[in-house]
Amino acid sequence: MQELTQDRAHAEQQFKALASAHGGYWRYGFIDHAYLYNLHFPPERFFDLLKNQIHDLVLNYPVAQGTLANWVGELIDQPAERIVVGNGASELIKIVSGHVAKQSIVPVPSFNEYANAAPAGTVIEFALEPPSLQLDVDEFATGAIRCKADVAVVVTPNNPTSLLVRKTDLIRLASRLAEHNCMLIVDESFIDFANNRDQETLEPDIALHPNVAIFKSMSKAYGICGLRIGYMLTANADFADRVRSGIHIWNINGFAETFLKMAPQYVEEFKSSCAQVREDRDLFYQGLCSIEGLLVYKPEANFIFCRLPDCAPSGPETARMLFVEHNIYIKHCQGKSMPASDRYIRIASRTQEENKHLVNVLGEITAT
Repeated sequence: MQELTQDRAHAEQQFKALASAHGGYWRYGFIDHAYLYNLHFPPERFFDLLKNQIHDLVLNYPVAQGTLANWVGELIDQPAERIVVGNGASELIKIVSGHVAKQSIVPVPSFNEYANAAPAGTVIEFALEPPSLQLDVDEFATGAIRCKADVAVVVTPNNPTSLLVRKTDLIRLASRLAEHNCMLIVDESFIDFANNRDQETLEPDIALHPNVAIFKSMSKAYGICGLRIGYMLTANADFADRVRSGIHIWNINGFAETFLKMAPQYVEEFKSSCAQVREDRDLFYQGLCSIEGLLVYKPEANFIFCRLPDCAPSGPETARMLFVEHNIYIKHCQGKSMPASDRYIRIASRTQEENKHLVNVLGEITAT
C-alpha cells in the first residue's frame, strides 16, 4: 500500500514537471499521446546508415545553407533559391515573427510560437469562433488590412484543432493580402496527413503567389523531432533573402544533413507511413465519437481535438487523471486563446491498440 502511494506521488510530481518540459519524453516510459509525430517513419535502414557513419557525422563540420536547400529542393521538386532550411520550423518562426514582421496577425487558437516569438505589441490575435473554430478567410483578410499587418499566419491543418483551410480559400486570402503588401505565411507542417493532401498543398503553385511563404516542420510528418529540420518555401526572393540573413552558417547538424540527403530515397515508404497514420487516426476518431457527450472535431492532421462534456472533469484534471492513473500523457488546452479553453484537449494518434486503450479510459473518466 505504501509503495502504491509512493508511485502515485511520483506520478503526480512528474506530471507537474512535464508542464514546463518541451521534450525528452522518451526517457520516462509513459505513453505519449501529446507530441505530434509520425510513428511509422523513418525506415529502419536510415538508422542503420547513421550507425555506419557515426564517426564521420560526429567529427566533421556539416554542410551549409546552399547544399541543404538543394537537397530539400530535390525532395519537394522546387528550385533551391526558393528554400531556406531551418533548425526546425521554430528557427524560421523566430526570425520572421521576431525580426522580419513589423505587425502580424494570427488566428487563435493556433500554434503559440508565432505569437510567443514576436516582440510585445506586434501581434494581433484573430479569434476563431466556437463551436466550429473554422477560419473565415474573408473576415481574416479584413482584420489583417485593418491592422495594417505586413505578415499574416495561417496554420493548416491547424494546431490544436486539426482543421484544414481549403486551398481555394487560401488563394483568395493571398490575393486580397497582396493588394496591401502583406505576406501570407501558410504553415503546412501537418498537410501530409490531410485526406486530400495533393489537392490542398500550395507547394506546387508557389510561383503563382509571390506574397506567400510556406513553412514546414519536417519533425511532424517525417517523425524526426530530434533532428530539428524545417524549411520555408517562397517565390518572393526579397523575403527569402531577409529570412536567410537570419540563419547562421552551420544551423543544421550532420545527422539532420544526412536525413535530407537520403530522404528522396524513402519517398514511397514515407507515403505509405502517412497512409497508415490516416488509417489509424480515422479509426481513433470513430472510437472517440462513441464517448457520450464528447465533441470530437473531424481531424485532418495526426491528432484529434475534443471538447469535454460539461459534466466531465476539466481538461487539466482529465490530463492529470490519464497520466497518474493510466500512464498516458495528453495535452490539455487551458491557457489557449479561446473561450472555455479548460474544456478542450488535444490527443495525438498512436497505434490502433494504444488508441483503443485511450478511448476506453477516457470514456471512464468523462463518465465520472
